[in-house]
Amino acid sequence: MAGSDTPIRERHEDVAGVPLLWREASPPPDRGATPILYLHGVPTDGDDYLPFLARTGGIAPDLPGFGRSSKASTFDYSIDGYASFLESFVAHVGLERFSLVVHDWGVLGLILAQRRPERIERLVIVNGLPLLPGYRWHRWARLWRRRFVGELAMGLLNLFVMRRALREGSSAPRSANNALAEHVWSHFDHGTQRAIIRLYRSSPPEVLEAAGAHLGDVVAPALVVWGERDPFVPSGFASAYAEALGGPARVELKQGAGHWLWLDRPEVVEEIASFLGE
Repeated sequence: MAGSDTPIRERHEDVAGVPLLWREASPPPDRGATPILYLHGVPTDGDDYLPFLARTGGIAPDLPGFGRSSKASTFDYSIDGYASFLESFVAHVGLERFSLVVHDWGVLGLILAQRRPERIERLVIVNGLPLLPGYRWHRWARLWRRRFVGELAMGLLNLFVMRRALREGSSAPRSANNALAEHVWSHFDHGTQRAIIRLYRSSPPEVLEAAGAHLGDVVAPALVVWGERDPFVPSGFASAYAEALGGPARVELKQGAGHWLWLDRPEVVEEIASFLGE
């Protein structure tokens, strides 16, 4: 596959006072120069995007609270807190105009896109948390949002439970799901647990809906791709996102696939790469 040998580098720097790790790769010779920002969801990290970086180049940070970035108790683990941080991050790495790929809670990047729509070249939403009306939290989120119950649920999590929970959202081979669970578990410390709890508790449905109030300002061409068996975010929100955006948007539903779409359907990496390169 073209670009599959693109070297991926890791960088560790302070961004707005936050020690951050991100991966970056130069675009292969068959691609244009527009950079791509990849934003991961909960509870994973930027390693989600290693196959994408190898194919397209780009930048994939571990957001504060996740992976190998800072998990300080003083960070604002809310939609507004992350959105402000992302503005600082794109300034730090020098992204003026870029394409944006988001998964799950990576839709925090859509706040940035609404604030600076002229800077978005292309947009890809993969099984994204709805910044839209009508969403009801999945059962894990409902636990985490409850005071004391959430802390207890976090305390009872172990690798076995993590494997089972992630398998709910995937139809990939057991080996791929177990590898994902083991990677997540290796970074699932108290700091990540605290970040998750604060983020979910600061985001009732009305806050989510308000966060997407200006999606119509985002006019970049968009691809909304979704696993129709996602147990966490119903596939109906794929067309809802497409309708809310202000530019041309194509929806692709993948039958039999779940939340971590690229594990269930590895060919999605090439489909997204092709869209970003159009």
